[in-house]
Amino acid sequence: MGKVSLVLTVYFEDPFWVGVFERTDRGKLSAAKVTFGAEPKDSEVYEYVLRNCQEIRFSPAVAAVESKTAHNPKRLQREAKRHTSAKGIGTRSQQAIKLLQEQSKLERKNQSREQREAEKERKFELKQLKKSEKHRGH
Repeated sequence: MGKVSLVLTVYFEDPFWVGVFERTDRGKLSAAKVTFGAEPKDSEVYEYVLRNCQEIRFSPAVAAVESKTAHNPKRLQREAKRHTSAKGIGTRSQQAIKLLQEQSKLERKNQSREQREAEKERKFELKQLKKSEKHRGH
């Protein structure tokens, strides 16, 4: 079984605080975006992860760039500082989230089209029923 990593980045995207989960598994990256609202405390973020871990909806996987692990402690410190700076989410994560949004959009379009057609069919049947009721006595 390969290495699976999960990274959570919390940042401010006006007017809400947003968290981006990035899951890397077997060289594939998938992401999920969660809106927190007010600035979450560390304990609130931890509680959210514990309670909603199963419900987090990740995007389809895209190819991820494998990064080498640094063993130098100063390099690790610089990388941690770079990750915590206000950069926002990475481009791969943005692509994965965008893919998820497009899929959701297609699903909504299909559902609304089916509902429209069902309503149209129902109205047609009702009109046919009224039409037959008018000619019933003749």
